[in-house]
Amino acid sequence: MTTPVVQAPRGPVTRKDVARYAGVSTAVVSYVVNGGPKKVAPATEAKVQDAIRVLGYRPNAAARALKLGSSETLGLIVPDNSNPFFSLLAHAVEDAAAERGYALLLTNSDGNLAKERRNVRNLAARQVDGVLLASVLFQPDLEDLERADIPWVLLNNDSEAPHISSIGVDLATGAQIAVEHLLGHGHTNIGLAMGTNVGNEIDGRELGWLKALKEAGLPEGPIARSDFTREGGYEAGKRLLASANRPTAIFSSSDMQAVGILRALHEAGVAVPGDIALTSFDGSAEAEYTWPGLTTVEQPVREMAVAAVDGILGARRKAAPQHRVFPTTLRIRQSCGCP
Repeated sequence: MTTPVVQAPRGPVTRKDVARYAGVSTAVVSYVVNGGPKKVAPATEAKVQDAIRVLGYRPNAAARALKLGSSETLGLIVPDNSNPFFSLLAHAVEDAAAERGYALLLTNSDGNLAKERRNVRNLAARQVDGVLLASVLFQPDLEDLERADIPWVLLNNDSEAPHISSIGVDLATGAQIAVEHLLGHGHTNIGLAMGTNVGNEIDGRELGWLKALKEAGLPEGPIARSDFTREGGYEAGKRLLASANRPTAIFSSSDMQAVGILRALHEAGVAVPGDIALTSFDGSAEAEYTWPGLTTVEQPVREMAVAAVDGILGARRKAAPQHRVFPTTLRIRQSCGCP
């Protein structure tokens, strides 16, 4: 018995072509492609799937979006997804979106305000169903999304703003706990490696560092400001080492900076934690594999991602904006002086 030759349709394959090949109605093809709303017998579904495979049918996403009034796509803007923390966050957001039937478009602002605004405009033009933004500003300009009636949620944001949904952690409390841990090891001169932000707001991590020292009756230690990168941390570490008021411990505002600081300390022959102890902020996977392992303030990335995506979907249902702040956890390893 010879296998019948399939005559491929001219031009794009349509749902009618699939229905004709499978011997079913176009409605049945729609149920199979969309997973409902009506159930299809397994044998019939197998015939439709076989027709889709043989003919190379691809559903028209634009037509589907027009019909549903939804692109089933969310946009995500982060400063730098090569940073392990933002890579982890982006992955968690993608998983949370997929679990709710949405695809994710990821863009990077490179910590640049102009590029962030350009990304916002591009996502608005693509008519995504919502935008999740880890902004370089605490209160960014979202006029393009407002005009397009596209909901948004600010990520990595611990400050509440009227009429804006945001997700973040208590930066100040997390930083204070990390610095108090160093105080518990007997350190009285604790320096700060602080990442630079766009805008005039004082970062919560710096406020937490200041509060811990003030409540302990200690003066401020030296501060080195640099980018939230390995290179920035490396430069900050060298500056702190060269400080006339050289600290015996350092709190770093990000794990990436802490990795750079470790290199600067190792190159200078400074033992960690014997000569200088170190704690950091973020809780990225990389913190576990430095040497020594970094004691770090861990953010609950999975919970934050789920809350952010649910916040977008809630906004699409016209729910009131919500500001959610999650607690952090101090993950103790060796860099602070603990065994």
